[in-house]
Amino acid sequence: MALCCSLCLLLLSCQALALRGGMLYPRESASRELKELNGIWSFRADFSEQRDQGFVQQWYRKPLRQSGPVIDMPVPASFNELTQNPNLRKYTGWVWYEKEVLLPRSWLPNALNTRVVLRVGSAHYYSIVWVNGVQVTEHEGGHLPFEADISRIVQGGSRAACRITIALNNTLTPQTLPPGSIQFMRDESKYPRGYFVQNTRFDFFNYAGIHRPVVLYTTPSVYIDDITVTTAWAGNIGVVRYQVLVTGSTRYSLSLNLREKEGKVVAMGEGPIGELKVVEPRLWWPYLMHENPGYLYYLEIRGKGLDWSLIVKDLNLLQWLGANSFRTSHYPYAEEIMDLCDAYGIVVIDECPGVGMRDPENFGNASLAHHLVVMEELIRRDKNRPSVVMWSVANEPASELSPAAYYFKTVIAHTKAIDPTRPVTFVSNANYAHDHGAPYVDVICVNSYFSWYHDAGHLEVIQLQLNTQFESWYETYQKPIIQSEYGADSIAGLHNDPPLMFSEEYQKAVLKEYHSVFDKKRKDYVIGELIWNFADFMTDQATSRVLGNKKGIFTRQRQPKAAAFVLRDRYWKLANESSCLRPTLTYYNL
Repeated sequence: MALCCSLCLLLLSCQALALRGGMLYPRESASRELKELNGIWSFRADFSEQRDQGFVQQWYRKPLRQSGPVIDMPVPASFNELTQNPNLRKYTGWVWYEKEVLLPRSWLPNALNTRVVLRVGSAHYYSIVWVNGVQVTEHEGGHLPFEADISRIVQGGSRAACRITIALNNTLTPQTLPPGSIQFMRDESKYPRGYFVQNTRFDFFNYAGIHRPVVLYTTPSVYIDDITVTTAWAGNIGVVRYQVLVTGSTRYSLSLNLREKEGKVVAMGEGPIGELKVVEPRLWWPYLMHENPGYLYYLEIRGKGLDWSLIVKDLNLLQWLGANSFRTSHYPYAEEIMDLCDAYGIVVIDECPGVGMRDPENFGNASLAHHLVVMEELIRRDKNRPSVVMWSVANEPASELSPAAYYFKTVIAHTKAIDPTRPVTFVSNANYAHDHGAPYVDVICVNSYFSWYHDAGHLEVIQLQLNTQFESWYETYQKPIIQSEYGADSIAGLHNDPPLMFSEEYQKAVLKEYHSVFDKKRKDYVIGELIWNFADFMTDQATSRVLGNKKGIFTRQRQPKAAAFVLRDRYWKLANESSCLRPTLTYYNL
């Protein structure tokens, strides 16, 4: 059996060691076929009191339409934002998806040399999957891919039909990531019998559904299961160390070609473990930033689902702004977004879904065990990406609680054991003197909203308080610092002078006060600034939110507010001062 592996010339300085078993992104090749299952699926929410009617009646054993009324539901998408039914928008519990597809004749029957794999890009939150009524896998977690080998089921008979059923539960508990809680309202004078609500401690709407592509793909019976790449740089020589995991046989030959961007082969190798050397390689543009991080000027975009039009629009806006990086707040983004970051030279802080960890029960053994698995899955997926320069294991946890010390010591140590080459952080909003997780991170990431959540309306205190924040953290820990969130809400089109809260002028004024301090501290130990947020986004309903969070410098329709022009001027100035200016980036004149 001969196998061939082509690697693009993306030299990295931060890469991961191999995890056993891979989750390679499915791509068509001479030996692999791909069938996308995106589009309209049958859908039904289980509104029974216990949300268990689908299991009691075994809806997976026959076409879903035979169980009762179904509606059309697109995949990928969030089921709780697409209909006019308010009960579905606020629904918590089990929902059911189904897709019937015809498999190519070459895949069956009894295709002994072909594996058929079902892959789900992500589904929020807990999933159980059946094929032709047979359970094939289940998965906990709403932001990372999972798959199952279904060869035995689809190749065991003569039928070309393949009925895929996915039951999905969006309930969040104290042990999920992100966590939540179910609150039952017992007072029947105020609430209907059995009434309950899903509580969360994070500031975005709990979108739920099959959020990323579902595909069927094939491999040979002897196949490449995983690839791990690490790199080094010495003088004018680039070294690519590789490890390829082959499954299905011990009798095979393996050849590798290393190609530059235009496709030219620049190095070749043989065998599953080795290294490739390239003289005078053409480097991925921010490579020097991996050796010397320079200064990150960036913001938060959204990547829970997969909408190609929105992705391309957002990346064009990032180019327009001159931003060089972002953090995947507050969960791993779609792999397709990460692919474009690799291609475009956008630096990424890759964050797991550890957001909303505000209660002591979120730091117990069950939560910890799941958190470790999530980090394993995240690193397995993104370990080879040149764009990923840092792992973030949480956002704004209650790290002042005593259990947080052991919790984050363990999570960070586990992350470093899997990938000892990248720095690890989490994003804190705790007091520097009481943060029990900070001693274990490599970079301090801190969120603060002076003159917004604190001393609201008092712009004159921002510089003093921000300077005190930086000096306190640095004197305590002597570690580089990133301002990982700052900003203010603004309603597009609302103007006031002098600046008042929620006006576009106030948002601009907050940014400028922060920037004055950044320009002083970035010469010392502040290595990045991250505005919150790229665009307005939906949250749960609350008296403090008017149809969502309005801290975006763009509206939800991606139109710029005044603050966008402040950041654009700043980011291009920083870019032109940097030796790491992206060479292919075009400055768009207005």
